[in-house]
Amino acid sequence: MTDDWRRNRIGSALRGTNPMVLRRLEAGFAVIGDIQFLPGYSVLLADDPAVQRLSQLPRAKRLEFLSDMDKLGEAVELACKRSDPAFRRVNLEILGNTDPFLHAHVWPRFEWEPPELVGKPVWLYPRERWTDEQYVLGAQHDILREAISEELARLAS
Repeated sequence: MTDDWRRNRIGSALRGTNPMVLRRLEAGFAVIGDIQFLPGYSVLLADDPAVQRLSQLPRAKRLEFLSDMDKLGEAVELACKRSDPAFRRVNLEILGNTDPFLHAHVWPRFEWEPPELVGKPVWLYPRERWTDEQYVLGAQHDILREAISEELARLAS
Protein backbone atom coordinates (compact mmCIF):
# COMPACT_ATOMS: atom_id res chain seq x y z
CA MET A 1 0.00 0.00 0.00
CA THR A 2 1.33 3.41 -0.86
CA ASP A 3 1.24 6.38 1.47
CA ASP A 4 -0.60 8.62 -1.02
CA TRP A 5 -3.48 8.94 1.45
CA ARG A 6 -1.13 10.83 3.82
CA ARG A 7 -0.87 13.73 1.34
CA ASN A 8 -4.65 14.10 1.11
CA ARG A 9 -6.25 12.50 4.14
CA ILE A 10 -9.74 13.87 3.54
CA GLY A 11 -9.74 13.29 -0.22
CA SER A 12 -8.59 9.71 0.27
CA ALA A 13 -11.27 9.21 2.94
CA LEU A 14 -13.91 10.49 0.51
CA ARG A 15 -12.56 8.07 -2.15
CA GLY A 16 -12.51 5.16 0.33
CA THR A 17 -8.72 4.74 0.11
CA ASN A 18 -7.63 6.09 3.50
CA PRO A 19 -6.73 2.96 5.53
CA MET A 20 -7.02 4.85 8.83
CA VAL A 21 -10.78 5.46 8.56
CA LEU A 22 -12.74 3.81 11.34
CA ARG A 23 -16.16 5.04 10.27
CA ARG A 24 -17.95 7.68 8.22
CA LEU A 25 -19.89 9.99 10.52
CA GLU A 26 -22.37 12.82 9.82
CA ALA A 27 -19.87 15.61 9.17
CA GLY A 28 -16.62 13.77 8.75
CA PHE A 29 -14.51 10.68 9.21
CA ALA A 30 -13.33 9.08 12.43
CA VAL A 31 -9.76 7.89 11.88
CA ILE A 32 -7.24 6.11 14.07
CA GLY A 33 -4.03 8.07 14.63
CA ASP A 34 -0.84 7.19 12.75
CA ILE A 35 1.06 7.30 16.02
CA GLN A 36 -0.12 5.50 19.15
CA PHE A 37 2.11 6.44 22.08
CA LEU A 38 -1.23 7.02 23.81
CA PRO A 39 -3.15 3.95 22.60
CA GLY A 40 -6.50 4.82 21.08
CA TYR A 41 -5.47 8.25 19.77
CA SER A 42 -7.95 9.18 17.06
CA VAL A 43 -8.84 12.13 14.86
CA LEU A 44 -12.07 13.45 13.40
CA LEU A 45 -11.55 14.80 9.88
CA ALA A 46 -14.12 17.18 8.42
CA ASP A 47 -15.53 15.85 5.16
CA ASP A 48 -14.67 19.00 3.19
CA PRO A 49 -10.93 19.60 2.66
CA ALA A 50 -11.54 23.30 1.89
CA VAL A 51 -12.88 23.96 5.41
CA GLN A 52 -10.10 25.21 7.65
CA ARG A 53 -12.01 26.39 10.72
CA LEU A 54 -15.12 25.32 12.58
CA SER A 55 -16.57 28.80 11.98
CA GLN A 56 -16.51 28.20 8.19
CA LEU A 57 -19.18 25.53 8.48
CA PRO A 58 -22.86 26.45 8.34
CA ARG A 59 -24.40 26.25 11.83
CA ALA A 60 -26.12 22.88 11.25
CA LYS A 61 -22.95 21.27 9.84
CA ARG A 62 -20.91 22.80 12.70
CA LEU A 63 -23.20 21.15 15.24
CA GLU A 64 -22.91 17.84 13.37
CA PHE A 65 -19.10 18.08 13.49
CA LEU A 66 -19.16 18.77 17.23
CA SER A 67 -21.61 15.89 17.75
CA ASP A 68 -19.28 13.62 15.75
CA MET A 69 -16.36 14.76 17.93
CA ASP A 70 -18.41 13.85 21.00
CA LYS A 71 -19.22 10.40 19.56
CA LEU A 72 -15.59 9.69 18.70
CA GLY A 73 -14.51 10.87 22.15
CA GLU A 74 -17.04 8.61 23.84
CA ALA A 75 -16.07 5.64 21.64
CA VAL A 76 -12.38 6.10 22.49
CA GLU A 77 -13.23 6.47 26.18
CA LEU A 78 -15.33 3.32 26.31
CA ALA A 79 -12.83 1.23 24.33
CA CYS A 80 -9.80 2.45 26.29
CA LYS A 81 -11.56 2.04 29.63
CA ARG A 82 -12.18 -1.63 28.80
CA SER A 83 -8.68 -2.26 27.48
CA ASP A 84 -6.58 -0.50 30.14
CA PRO A 85 -7.49 -0.13 33.83
CA ALA A 86 -5.11 2.86 34.01
CA PHE A 87 -7.33 4.88 31.64
CA ARG A 88 -8.03 8.35 33.11
CA ARG A 89 -9.96 10.46 30.62
CA VAL A 90 -10.19 11.74 27.04
CA ASN A 91 -8.94 15.14 25.89
CA LEU A 92 -10.66 16.70 22.88
CA GLU A 93 -8.86 19.41 20.88
CA ILE A 94 -9.54 21.47 17.78
CA LEU A 95 -6.29 23.30 17.13
CA GLY A 96 -5.62 23.96 13.45
CA ASN A 97 -2.11 25.32 13.85
CA THR A 98 -0.34 22.85 11.55
CA ASP A 99 -2.73 21.11 9.16
CA PRO A 100 -4.83 23.45 7.01
CA PHE A 101 -8.07 21.45 7.29
CA LEU A 102 -10.63 21.19 10.07
CA HIS A 103 -9.96 18.27 12.36
CA ALA A 104 -10.28 17.36 16.03
CA HIS A 105 -7.84 15.32 18.11
CA VAL A 106 -9.11 12.73 20.58
CA TRP A 107 -6.39 11.86 23.09
CA PRO A 108 -6.91 9.12 25.69
CA ARG A 109 -4.94 9.81 28.88
CA PHE A 110 -3.60 7.21 31.31
CA GLU A 111 -2.26 6.94 34.86
CA TRP A 112 0.95 5.30 33.55
CA GLU A 113 2.00 8.44 31.69
CA PRO A 114 5.14 10.17 33.03
CA PRO A 115 4.15 12.19 36.13
CA GLU A 116 5.54 15.40 34.63
CA LEU A 117 3.26 14.98 31.58
CA VAL A 118 0.09 13.25 32.77
CA GLY A 119 -1.69 16.49 33.62
CA LYS A 120 -0.28 18.54 30.76
CA PRO A 121 -1.11 18.88 27.05
CA VAL A 122 -0.02 15.97 24.87
CA TRP A 123 1.95 18.39 22.72
CA LEU A 124 4.56 18.63 25.50
CA TYR A 125 5.64 15.02 24.95
CA PRO A 126 9.20 14.79 23.57
CA ARG A 127 9.45 14.87 19.76
CA GLU A 128 10.87 11.33 19.63
CA ARG A 129 7.54 9.94 20.89
CA TRP A 130 5.92 11.28 17.73
CA THR A 131 8.39 9.57 15.39
CA ASP A 132 9.55 6.44 17.26
CA GLU A 133 8.76 3.31 15.22
CA GLN A 134 7.55 1.46 18.33
CA TYR A 135 4.54 3.79 18.50
CA VAL A 136 3.51 3.61 14.84
CA LEU A 137 0.04 2.16 14.31
CA GLY A 138 0.34 -1.54 13.62
CA ALA A 139 -1.20 -4.97 14.14
CA GLN A 140 -0.69 -4.65 17.90
CA HIS A 141 -3.42 -1.99 17.85
CA ASP A 142 -5.99 -4.05 15.92
CA ILE A 143 -8.02 -5.06 18.99
CA LEU A 144 -8.30 -1.49 20.26
CA ARG A 145 -9.00 -0.19 16.77
CA GLU A 146 -11.83 -2.71 16.38
CA ALA A 147 -13.21 -1.82 19.82
CA ILE A 148 -13.35 1.89 18.90
CA SER A 149 -15.04 1.01 15.59
CA GLU A 150 -17.63 -1.11 17.38
CA GLU A 151 -18.38 1.66 19.85
CA LEU A 152 -18.76 4.14 17.00
CA ALA A 153 -21.22 1.82 15.27
CA ARG A 154 -23.22 1.47 18.49
CA LEU A 155 -23.22 5.23 19.19
CA ALA A 156 -24.12 6.11 15.59
CA SER A 157 -27.23 3.93 15.56
